[in-house]
Amino acid sequence: MRIVVKVGTSTLAHETGCLNIRHVEELCKVLSDLKNAGEEIILVSSGAIGMGVGKLSLGHRPKDMETKQAAAAVGQCELMYTYDKLFSEYNHTVAQLLITAPDMEDSRRHTNFNNTINRLLSLNVLPVINENDTVATEEISVGDNDTLSAIVACSCKADLLILLSDIDGLYTSDPRIDKNAVLIEEVNEITPEIIALAGGKGSDLGTGGMATKIRAAQLCNENGIDLIIANGSNPSLLYDILDGKKIGTKFIGRKN
Repeated sequence: MRIVVKVGTSTLAHETGCLNIRHVEELCKVLSDLKNAGEEIILVSSGAIGMGVGKLSLGHRPKDMETKQAAAAVGQCELMYTYDKLFSEYNHTVAQLLITAPDMEDSRRHTNFNNTINRLLSLNVLPVINENDTVATEEISVGDNDTLSAIVACSCKADLLILLSDIDGLYTSDPRIDKNAVLIEEVNEITPEIIALAGGKGSDLGTGGMATKIRAAQLCNENGIDLIIANGSNPSLLYDILDGKKIGTKFIGRKN
């Protein structure tokens, strides 16, 4: 299987912005094991700005574009250093791809992107993709890595997209404020009612939330790709997902 795994800032970093060592080490171990089992893995990783916030001791996510981009420049170095070090321990090589919206919208650049991804996978390299936050502005940005991961999954004709977040999946209401909220295990059609359940943004350090995950699911649904939202605090659940167990919320891709 060709699997795109998107990991959010809330999984990679503590609220301080500093690296969540336990989560990241476990994630790299599990992904390495899945590669050893023959799966093709593409990692879409948030966390550059969040880790830059921690590295620069800013205390909170900056609001102005210049500081966000400065934090991303610092944090991206930290992020890739960490991935390179941890994956190397399991004899896997990583490659960094930083992209913006025009890279996927321009046909020539899009073709180049696909050719690079396919060649990296054929060389048994694990691509690590992030939006190029150091140069991206509203005009050229995808906006969030949930959407970016869906674009990548569709572009690469992936079999499955897994969004690892700080929540178990889509609920009937916000479980943080409603103790009676029920996890929705499977969604076959993204209706207005499903969209209405999305609510607002997620963690303070991130840019996503359930709304961006529903948009990602819509894009995958249209391209026949299954999408699963699961809790990234326990990366070993990726084993259960690939074993076919019901984990999180699964959005079924529309098969032609």
